[in-house]
Amino acid sequence: MTPVSPASPSPLSTAGIPAPRARVSPVRHEAHGVVRIDDYHWLRERGDPAVTAHLEAENAYIRAVMAPTEALQETLFAEIKGRIKQTDMSVPYREGAHLYYTRYEDGREYPIHCRRPPGEPASAVHGPEVVDAPAAGEALPPGGGEEVLLDVNALAEGHDFCQVSALEVSPDGRLLAWAIDVEGRRIHTVRVKDLAADALLADELKGATSNLAWANDNRTLFYTRQHPDTLRWHQVWRHTLGTAQAEDVLVYEEADETFNCEVGKSRSKRYLLIASAQTVSTEYRVLDADRPDGAFELFWPRARGHEYDVDHYRDRFYVRTNRGARNFRLMETEAAGSPPGQWVEVVPHREDVFLESFALFRDHLVLQERCGGLTRLHVRPWSGGGAHDIAFDEPVYDVYVSVNREPDTRLLRFGYESLTTPRSVYDYDMEARSRTLLKRQEVLGGFDPADYEAERVLATAPDGRQVPVSLVARTGAPRDGTSPLLLYGYGAYGISMDPAFNSARLSLLDRGFRFAIAHVRGGQEMGRQWYEEGRLGRKRNTFTDFVACAEHLVGERYTSPGRLYAMGGSAGGLLMGAVLNMRPDLFAGAVAQVPFVDVLTTMLDDGIPLTTGEYDEWGNPHERAAFDDILAYSPYDNVAARDYPALLVLAGLHDSQVQYWEPAKWVAKLRALKTDARPLLLKTNLDAGHGGVSGRYRRYRETALQYAFLLRQAGLA
Repeated sequence: MTPVSPASPSPLSTAGIPAPRARVSPVRHEAHGVVRIDDYHWLRERGDPAVTAHLEAENAYIRAVMAPTEALQETLFAEIKGRIKQTDMSVPYREGAHLYYTRYEDGREYPIHCRRPPGEPASAVHGPEVVDAPAAGEALPPGGGEEVLLDVNALAEGHDFCQVSALEVSPDGRLLAWAIDVEGRRIHTVRVKDLAADALLADELKGATSNLAWANDNRTLFYTRQHPDTLRWHQVWRHTLGTAQAEDVLVYEEADETFNCEVGKSRSKRYLLIASAQTVSTEYRVLDADRPDGAFELFWPRARGHEYDVDHYRDRFYVRTNRGARNFRLMETEAAGSPPGQWVEVVPHREDVFLESFALFRDHLVLQERCGGLTRLHVRPWSGGGAHDIAFDEPVYDVYVSVNREPDTRLLRFGYESLTTPRSVYDYDMEARSRTLLKRQEVLGGFDPADYEAERVLATAPDGRQVPVSLVARTGAPRDGTSPLLLYGYGAYGISMDPAFNSARLSLLDRGFRFAIAHVRGGQEMGRQWYEEGRLGRKRNTFTDFVACAEHLVGERYTSPGRLYAMGGSAGGLLMGAVLNMRPDLFAGAVAQVPFVDVLTTMLDDGIPLTTGEYDEWGNPHERAAFDDILAYSPYDNVAARDYPALLVLAGLHDSQVQYWEPAKWVAKLRALKTDARPLLLKTNLDAGHGGVSGRYRRYRETALQYAFLLRQAGLA
């Protein structure tokens, strides 16, 4: 493919811009009497040499354009890597007769998963759960009878990509099962290791997901498989160790194409659970984990609009349900199959509190909730008084229940972080109401939280809704409109963007950038209604919320349109595409990571991954109303002959969630139609999927590229 210059060549480089094969083989899409001509449909042909050549030409172009920033990228990469403690480990957690943890070694990309005996308890209160935990900011030395369960560095040798998921130790502690993906498409192979013999078993389960669960007999493993085309998790299989995969038994198949299924285990470890779920409905099945050859029993049949989660502890099931409770409530019942009318209420529904999850302990119930846009942890004794929230001082933070495998304890393990406080792990004594800091992420290079300040402001959306915005900057940063600001957003699937710490982000803040998160509708930061108002026919609220946040930050002089940048990935990439079509004048530049931008074409194609399960998120465009809704905002369909901000787009060739051709087509169409001379760059990772490259260091190369792009556009390179 011969590169040629566009109508308005980039002023940053004389390198040729790839010329997509436009209008050579256009495809005519017609639905509901509406005709769309797709000039770049041919980019879907993954095996076509012309497609490969086009992606490689785009990669060559971005290398040429960004060549002047190579030294800056190296500096940024060195800074980011230099803040990471090279030899480090996680806080051990107790499960059964061992303490489990993960550690990293200097210069190695992948984790080493380990365990060790618990040792002697420090006290009756804190017991063996924390005696081996490191002090704040320190790592536990690996000695003391350490057993290496799995060294992922060894597994990754010879592979450009390696992701190990779902490490599950058998109930007797003798076997380890895990799932490995060496392509990035999230299609795994399951292997099993005899830990006592330090040897792999012959068992090899191919075409699996990252979802595994052991039965209590220590020889039966349940796992999930995905549809070969759509990658929908649709089958649960039973495997007996020592037998061939061909002998595995299909125990459940989800026939509804809008549902996915998975298998897990209850808190009590007495039951195996199969959950089938789609956007607005859930259904569970249960099986005695001591009888893996038995049949799963339906807990309660699915009903459209009824979402519920099930766990079991002691002699009863606990059910988080939205039946008659938009923000969910917690119920209990002694038997599976009992109708909801017989369930007993444990935690009632509240209009101002969203019940996100729950954790069951011997003497306490812990609720993870959202209230006023922030997470909180609520502790309730099973008997007597003393219910309380765990208090925190910062105005913007994120708190969450961490790994708590053993219920017979008065200690709650939780995680805490904020835009200025690194990731921290605490043990909280639920009776004494005291907390112990076990570890705080150590940020090297002279980091001091006092050098940064965070705040939360509210922006007013066009319909009057108040949209929270979390902000962080260097302490004393001017508010005169001169600061560059990066505004991040997502807004889909009810996933909330919490104000978490990111040590890499310091490289932007230290160079004068502000960073902000727009908590737009489509997430659940403000409760279930926040999600409902950002999906289906009300999806436009997500985009107008983001624009309102940007306008508020400009109006309050945190930044100005010539200094304002936007970033989002996946569904957040859709947000980027939509707002750049709506208000290109408001932003100086944007970074779109694996962006879902060809929404209408994808949602009309039920033969590719994720489509059928997404109808309740975006709408089913085979129906005219949903077709019109999506067509009105689909970024690819609304590209026009206008000026656009500078744009960096990232894609993954093996992406199983947003197919690589969506960003590739979007960039091609923008190249043909946009009327400005600002940079338009596409980088496709040819050996990675939706989550980008693997390894703890390699991914920071991409971060350095994105930061260099932003700094250059802001004149700070």
